[in-house]
Amino acid sequence: MAIALNKITTFLFFLLVNSLVYYSIQSLASPRNPNSLILGLTLASRASFPTYPKASTSSRKIVSIDVLGAKKPSREVRDGYLISLNIGTPPQVIQVLMDTGSDLTWVPCGNLSFDCMECDDYRNNESMATFSPSYSSSSYRASCASPFCIDIHGSDNPLDPCTVAGCSLSTLVKATCSRPCPSFAYTYGAGGVVAGILTRDTLRVNGSSPGVAKEIPKFCFGCVGSAYREPIGIAGFGRGTLSMASQLGFLQKGFSHCFLAFKYANNPNISSPLVVGDIALTSKDDMQFTPMLNSPMYPSFYYVGLEAITVGNVSAAEVPSSLREFDSLGNGGLKIDSGTTYTHLPETFYSQVPRPNNNALTSDDLLPSITFHFLNNVSLVLPQGNHFYPVSAPSNAAVVKCLMFQSMDDGDDGPAGVFGSFQQQNVEVVYDLERERIGFQPMDCASAASSQGLHKT
Repeated sequence: MAIALNKITTFLFFLLVNSLVYYSIQSLASPRNPNSLILGLTLASRASFPTYPKASTSSRKIVSIDVLGAKKPSREVRDGYLISLNIGTPPQVIQVLMDTGSDLTWVPCGNLSFDCMECDDYRNNESMATFSPSYSSSSYRASCASPFCIDIHGSDNPLDPCTVAGCSLSTLVKATCSRPCPSFAYTYGAGGVVAGILTRDTLRVNGSSPGVAKEIPKFCFGCVGSAYREPIGIAGFGRGTLSMASQLGFLQKGFSHCFLAFKYANNPNISSPLVVGDIALTSKDDMQFTPMLNSPMYPSFYYVGLEAITVGNVSAAEVPSSLREFDSLGNGGLKIDSGTTYTHLPETFYSQVPRPNNNALTSDDLLPSITFHFLNNVSLVLPQGNHFYPVSAPSNAAVVKCLMFQSMDDGDDGPAGVFGSFQQQNVEVVYDLERERIGFQPMDCASAASSQGLHKT
């Protein structure tokens, strides 16, 4: 995510339980629609991962995505969901992380020159393909005349970088300066940083159905030569002009995704559906929607209001107002972020979430349900597997499981809480941007992938 995130402290709560998981089965309609695209997200896992999902330094989880509306599959990587981009002429295929918590789309650039500091876990990773602008006949550097150049620098006076680059005031005012947009540095909330140049090239996004694709001749993205704790490129799905969703032209409507469960990691035959455009919003009359909150500080991102959390039949202590409204500076709200792995809650509230009685648990069926209650009387019961996760091999028909929530410091700038991708497994999340609302519905995402043609048999 591109905003300042609070410092994160991880608390693990262990339970002895049997390890069987059940998911309800539903299907997702897939009508053809020229104003939509269905893509697929890939779920992948690093070989160095421990037996439980590890929150990386940047709190990211990798998975691959295909876009729906035109339909495209998503596959999951243990750190997030990856989408395949075809960039350049001829096309170069790069997998990047689908992130609703940022705007910029960027790819690692240079065959051997891309340098990532503190990224040892990703060394020799097969998904670490890089983009080479010199091999593309349609690639060129964005100029200072581009509004994207102003967006990427985003200072109090956005004309400053191009003034330093040599643009005259008259060409800046008329947006006619042809000088190259200066290099940028883009910072993520957990401390990650990427540095590169703003580049334009042809982007082709292929849907799940043959012949369904979308092409953007002058797609604008970051060509990143160096990074800190950000080893894999990112497709920003925020609401800003730089985001991939915006440049695809679907922000007037919306999109949805259905993330596969972790058990499908490294399975090349199935992808999570990412649906963009009209199809994402059809047949949703029975879905529960909560209002989308608009942050005056971070208008590009997706916020909702949290009213309560119940564990079994026990409600947590009073939810702080910061989780359902913003202060005068625009801080607060619960951010929906596919680029953050686990859900984060303010420390004082997190510590009051009811804990199950370890001694009473003998099977997965006895694990307490966890329900998130959002504004507008919307409740989401997390599917089993979205809150407790095994961290040891079974022993005597029992296994240690961990509660996959994290705490964050109260009072820091940015969101008061984050609803992460781990808690979004087997949940269809619909972003209705036209009506400014977000819907949640438990769903068997593997079944949804099959119905969208995203499961190879």
